[in-house]
Amino acid sequence: MNLHALRLFYVVAEAGSVTKAAAQLRISQPAVTSQIKKFEKDLGLPLFAPSGRGISLTPFGAELVQQAANLFTYEEQIETFVADYRLGRSGKLRIAATYLPANFLVPGWAARFKAGHPGVEMVITTTNSRQAFERLKRHEADVAIYGGGPEDKPQELDWIELFEDELWFVVAPSHPFAGRTVSLREMMKEPFIMREEGSSTRERLFSLCRTYGLNPPQVALQFSGLNEAIRSVMAGYGANFISSLVVHEHVTRGELARVQVEGIHLTNSFAICTRSGEHQSQLVRQFIELCRQA
Repeated sequence: MNLHALRLFYVVAEAGSVTKAAAQLRISQPAVTSQIKKFEKDLGLPLFAPSGRGISLTPFGAELVQQAANLFTYEEQIETFVADYRLGRSGKLRIAATYLPANFLVPGWAARFKAGHPGVEMVITTTNSRQAFERLKRHEADVAIYGGGPEDKPQELDWIELFEDELWFVVAPSHPFAGRTVSLREMMKEPFIMREEGSSTRERLFSLCRTYGLNPPQVALQFSGLNEAIRSVMAGYGANFISSLVVHEHVTRGELARVQVEGIHLTNSFAICTRSGEHQSQLVRQFIELCRQA
């Protein structure tokens, strides 16, 4: 079907006059009449019935007007959808985040973004760094938010650095090492409470021991979550090696104490990763900008 002719017919029917329709469309009245007649011929059915000086729709013409109205309303909805998507007012944003930012950064960022973009659907997946990068590479995520060692930076992804924080050794305030400076050898003699194998912080601590030729510490308690490990240290047993982002407030309130270890200064990098060389949607660009400002 000739959609241009259908639209012209719809305008004539809505205007109730060929003259008014021609003025609205900014074309001549004979041109409108000629195209309507050709449209009727193509359809094999009359659209208008003689009615003095005005126009009158045939039963078929009246039904076709309703169908055309539905079509053009849906067309407007599609145009609005495309404009909203292009401008970042709607769409779906898929975020893969590693455990540290997923627990301490992403919830606040997502809430702020959603408040300004109520029409956007946000799906946030918490996973380890390897899986976060894989989801991004397989187009199962639009961005990956990473917190960990800078050495894990994948070469095939773009890396937008947000900030760094320090990794701290912490103990209970009653611990003999609380507030002191000790050697790494002394620190490694303490029992540690840590996350499960595969945790990037745990792996970095063990790598540190290998670098200095020391045996890794005894992992006396192992948890799958950060908060559980912190609570156990606060209860008075063992030590932890953890992001300052996680424990800074506990140290400030005196619930945990930091231990300075001679010659050791390690940091976490927090970054947003995207696929290299790919055009980013307005939605992704707006979310990245919010994270950078935050």
